[in-house]
Amino acid sequence: MTAITHRYEFVYLFDVTNGNPNGDPDAGNLPRLDPETNHGLVTDVALKRKIRNFVALEKDDAPGHAIYMQEKAILNQQHQKAWEARDIPPDAKDAYKKLPKDEAKARAITAWMCSNFFDVRTFGAVMTTGVNAGQVRGPVQLAFATSIDPVLPLEISITRMAVTTEKEAEAQSGDNRTMGRKHILPYGLYRAHGFISAKLAERTGFSEDDLHLFWRALANMFEHDRSAARGEMAARKLIVFEHEHPMGNAPAHVLFDSVKVERVKPEEAGPARSFADYRVSVTAEALPRGVSVIEHL
Repeated sequence: MTAITHRYEFVYLFDVTNGNPNGDPDAGNLPRLDPETNHGLVTDVALKRKIRNFVALEKDDAPGHAIYMQEKAILNQQHQKAWEARDIPPDAKDAYKKLPKDEAKARAITAWMCSNFFDVRTFGAVMTTGVNAGQVRGPVQLAFATSIDPVLPLEISITRMAVTTEKEAEAQSGDNRTMGRKHILPYGLYRAHGFISAKLAERTGFSEDDLHLFWRALANMFEHDRSAARGEMAARKLIVFEHEHPMGNAPAHVLFDSVKVERVKPEEAGPARSFADYRVSVTAEALPRGVSVIEHL
């Protein structure tokens, strides 16, 4: 497949209702917060995980769409496959720790990883752990998502009507109820920015087909990531800026500034409780020459 030839930036809006979009393990799994502003945060890693999961479900390990960073994966075994597929023996004992001195062979190993693993050619990877398969800087990068307004996490008490062991049942004298805690946000609308480099895509082989799959993943990944902890999450807007030139026609921040997310009735002091409480606008007429805007959602 031919690599993409245009640079892209995008604004991605998603929301959560009565759920935890991204728990913080350093804070008892509370929804992540900016402590200075109380705006909610969702990490780039959390979003990439959902993209990987969507691709794995849709492509079902089809050729060229395996997932490198997946649950219980043993990464050195993935790297070993590249050496074996290219029929490249190590130069000496334990030499798998270094790429071959022959640059063509070294590039072949890394290229195999890119061509076989969707997330390697999309997001890049550092594949130098024990069995060395090189390093790849991915063309697609995501920033942290931040909520439009401050959010207020709630701690909800829940009960379980069963116990784990007989000993636990005896200690409770017939009452098998145990208490637990659940952390949610009543509502939050989040905004994330993303970047896609055509020049880096040339190095990994990130193609037009990969790009379309990436857009589908952003639009649909929450539909296949349901859980009691996450409540209701939905993709709301995917606004893409396409540059005519592979190096780009305008700075990314200028394009992001053209997308406004505002309250429909700012004079009302009450908290937002749905996407309908916001208005999203794009000042397309003010965009620099050579940049077009596409709304996928």
